[in-house]
Amino acid sequence: MHYKNDTITIREFTPEEFPLFSGLFENENVTRYLPYKTPEEYKEMFDKALSDYTEGTFSRWGIFNTQNQDFVGMCLARIFLDHPEQLEIGYTLGEEYWGKGLGTEVCKALVDYCSSLNSQKDIVAVTDLDNIGSQKVLLKSGFSRIENLIREDRELAYFILEKG
Repeated sequence: MHYKNDTITIREFTPEEFPLFSGLFENENVTRYLPYKTPEEYKEMFDKALSDYTEGTFSRWGIFNTQNQDFVGMCLARIFLDHPEQLEIGYTLGEEYWGKGLGTEVCKALVDYCSSLNSQKDIVAVTDLDNIGSQKVLLKSGFSRIENLIREDRELAYFILEKG
């Protein structure tokens, strides 16, 4: 996965960029709607992303400001664990990048990437029920909200972009 336009660049993380990745999750506003993870779990997520680059088509990638190379956030595309017949996309942006239309750009890039894989799988995304900002981004990006997804520990807003 590599994407670049005038605003954002989405690319593989380098091993030296772990402090950027982990630093993103140190802001309480950024993690408000995310499940709690320990610093060790973030390190495992990052290491898995690095190994995924050589092992397959799905992973987590860094989002950078094309103009000044500042770290903006991270995004992912993967087989959806709750429904393996679907592909899941997601993103987390640093707070200073909220409200600038970047979430919509990242969503479009991820949808284009998943669509380029010639997969017939529907593309989905989930958000915390209270994360209205991300829900608006998904609706603006062509997703439809469907029945909430129930996991053993929580209920999530569930969005789908159906193929064909």
